[in-house]
Amino acid sequence: MPANRDLFDDSTMSFGEHLEILRVHLVRALVGLAIAVVVALFFGKNVVALMASPLNDALERFGHSTATQESDVDKVQEVDMWDQVLNLFKGKESKKEEEKPEEDDTTIEVRVDPYELANGLHEYDPGKFPSPKKRAEDAKEQLFTFKLESESFGDLQKAVKKALTPKPVTLTVQEAFMTYLKVAFVTGFVLASPWVFYQVWLFVAAGLYPHEQRYIHIYLPMSLTLFFGGAAFCFFMVFPFVLDFLLGFNAWLEIEPNIRLTEWISFAIMLPIMFGLSFQLPMVMLFLERISVFDLEAYQTSRRMSILVIAITSMLMTPADPASMLMMMFPLVLLYEFGIFLCKMSPSKREGEPEAV
Repeated sequence: MPANRDLFDDSTMSFGEHLEILRVHLVRALVGLAIAVVVALFFGKNVVALMASPLNDALERFGHSTATQESDVDKVQEVDMWDQVLNLFKGKESKKEEEKPEEDDTTIEVRVDPYELANGLHEYDPGKFPSPKKRAEDAKEQLFTFKLESESFGDLQKAVKKALTPKPVTLTVQEAFMTYLKVAFVTGFVLASPWVFYQVWLFVAAGLYPHEQRYIHIYLPMSLTLFFGGAAFCFFMVFPFVLDFLLGFNAWLEIEPNIRLTEWISFAIMLPIMFGLSFQLPMVMLFLERISVFDLEAYQTSRRMSILVIAITSMLMTPADPASMLMMMFPLVLLYEFGIFLCKMSPSKREGEPEAV
């Protein structure tokens, strides 16, 4: 085949017919996208919960970081409070119970010093409550618990748990609804992406030679796998490290985070997309090698400079914390080597080489 032969010399379709085919495939892609978005609207709540789960887990960890630490005073044993007070009046030692009763939402446990309670009762009514036995100077102070029961304690415990485990907030009345629609649209696009790419491929394939179509069948699934793999790697591996660093910085500065739902969802969408795009590095390397911008030898001899470029790119595409930067940089270095491997496995024909028979 002559080197200057036009790609569309053998085409029998006019420009208008090409536009008509483009319109058909575009309409099909949009119909598939619309159906996927409608389906995603029914599962939007689950998707929002999934996208917010890394943040909620991190907030819960930091919210309980100080509340769940038990001191020696907190590690008390429960006894009957009134038996303990009576024993103090009588000068007898109390017996400690080993088993702790089950918790109830309508009850709360109050820890007090029985000596202080006994003294308070004696001061309130000396005739009815005699002065308790004095505590020895070397006696270790112990706190004991007794239960208070009320129906309103359940609401109190819920309020305490909510305060200890903050969640993302909305600042406007329509923000939750708009966020829901945004998540549903992105989810629908992800679900419909194979169909959309397939329609694009059907349009492009009409202008490709058979050997070029073979390359598309091989490398397009690989490209999609790398994109979704990068996004999944970010969501399940990078998010915990990023959130621990950023929320830990808030804790170091003694600042209480009040995170807006819209901003988190935007961040939770943007960062996986950045990882998915960055994981296309082997495909980009192969494409540049095919159009003779770089060759295999240039990739091999420029490793150090490429690692520097990867590090700078990772810093720009992440929130600039060391954890996320390194977690993007190291996979990209491995993918750079994978790109070199792809170029070795399917080298392109250079000018001056004989035509393949």
